[in-house]
Amino acid sequence: MVNNSQSREQQFLGVLQQVTRLTSVVLDHQEVMDTIVRALPALLDIDACTIRLLDTSTRTFVLGAAHGVSLEYLSRDVIDAEETLAMIRSGYPVFSAHVDEDPFLPFREAAHREGIKSVLTLPILFQGDLIGIMRLLTRRARSFSSEEISFAMALAEQVGIAISHGRLFKNMEAQLSFLREIQGISSLVNSTLNLEGILGALAERAAVTMRAKGCTLRLVDPESGVLRLAASHGVSGAYLNRGEIEKERNIQMVLAGEPVAIYDVSHDQRIDYHQQMIEEGIVSLLAVPVKVNGEVIGVMRILTDEPRVFSDAEVRFAATLAEVGGTAIRNARNYQRINRLLEQIKEHEKFLGDIINSLRHQLLVLDRNRRVVLANRVFLDAAGKTEREVVGTHYTALCQAGEGEAACPVDQILQGEEMRPFVQEFRSDDQLRWFERTASPIHDDSGRVAYVIEIIRDITSEHMLEAEKIQSGKLQGIVELAGTVAHEINSPLFAALGTAQLLAEDALPAEAQEELAVIIRNLKQIGDLTQKMTAMTGFTSREYVGKSKILSLIQNDMESAANGTKEVRKE
Repeated sequence: MVNNSQSREQQFLGVLQQVTRLTSVVLDHQEVMDTIVRALPALLDIDACTIRLLDTSTRTFVLGAAHGVSLEYLSRDVIDAEETLAMIRSGYPVFSAHVDEDPFLPFREAAHREGIKSVLTLPILFQGDLIGIMRLLTRRARSFSSEEISFAMALAEQVGIAISHGRLFKNMEAQLSFLREIQGISSLVNSTLNLEGILGALAERAAVTMRAKGCTLRLVDPESGVLRLAASHGVSGAYLNRGEIEKERNIQMVLAGEPVAIYDVSHDQRIDYHQQMIEEGIVSLLAVPVKVNGEVIGVMRILTDEPRVFSDAEVRFAATLAEVGGTAIRNARNYQRINRLLEQIKEHEKFLGDIINSLRHQLLVLDRNRRVVLANRVFLDAAGKTEREVVGTHYTALCQAGEGEAACPVDQILQGEEMRPFVQEFRSDDQLRWFERTASPIHDDSGRVAYVIEIIRDITSEHMLEAEKIQSGKLQGIVELAGTVAHEINSPLFAALGTAQLLAEDALPAEAQEELAVIIRNLKQIGDLTQKMTAMTGFTSREYVGKSKILSLIQNDMESAANGTKEVRKE
């Protein structure tokens, strides 16, 4: 009996050593699981072995590896009774001697079809945490002794260590690969602003790096809120056009900001298009949100054609990749907005330039340093210069106030003075011209004067019209003065003329008669002159000898024709 016990212990020890040895030399946890499920049936005298891993996102057990049972049995909807799974989650093994006959087991029919009789379910633990379950199955009724169960628990613990170490190594290896890939994609993103090219490369690199069948990238349409396909890799057009996916539960969860991993898309209730995914050959998927500044703008899904339990490193890589994609989308969209804005600015500048150049008056725009930044065509034509020659010119070359005059308009604005009229006089081709300059400020956000707009208006015609008005006023004064003087002269003139004519009737010496005749003739000439002055409508002025000028009195047309024009000398 003792010998049998020692022999059994040595057998168990030998099996444990073999499992420990094979798990220590295998670094890929998937290979570890595949190796264990193939080796244990022969070592433990059982017919089949399965390993399922805990999917922390759904708190369910998904298939990791299996040997000795059919795919139909492995694909059943319910793994075991909830009471059994609750025991396993608590860290206890569960033995079922006749699973094909127990009416309370939900997988009894599947076990009966598979020919399974006895099942020992063991928790796979690592550092006290449940990471999966291992099941030992037989096609004959068999019981497990306490020693066998203890040994199986120790074996399951070694499996947990092996899987965790394999995961750790694989995660480290994957993280290095992912880091290099992130660096490469980041360099790609920073090297171009071609959004379509970036997203296409992103989908391809994600699928290749994660050894997946394919990848899809969909973005939310800002106007309709519908997910639009932006890029894809490794999947068919029929799959991509299968219908709207916005209402799928997995999509809604991702749009809420959380990644979603699905082990079996053919049965998961978070998927709507099961048949289309089966036809496409998709088995598992990982969906992560595409974010920009914390806002979810899309969904990236990694699709595999083999069962996959996505590791934390894979989830983080996919999320980081999606974040890089979000950054690329933001940069590309900003670039597109800037281009559209520049085009609009160019159109606005052209429109504004057309308006400025269509102004009748000269226009200048100067910065706070008094340098010209813009001049319209009217100014350039008047100055006889090109825009290149004028832009950058200092204001002092364009306007200088004389002694006693107000400062130039731009100087008034920049010095904070109240705008006062400023008129400049120019002589061009021996012709005087007058220009009125006015200025208005343009303030920046802080209230400082950023630019000054100066309008230069040619007022030569107005100036000459005003001078003519003044001359006309003077003429009217002269005409009125001439009438008044004529009226005042006529009274004594007529009295003197009457007296002289009475004296001429008297008998006077011949000499006196001649002198009196001269007086009467001169008085009549003065009378003619006053009559012309009364009828005067204007006068003209022309140069005479030295500084003298002669005024030519202008009468109305009839009197001018009868009497001619009287010239009066003026010193």
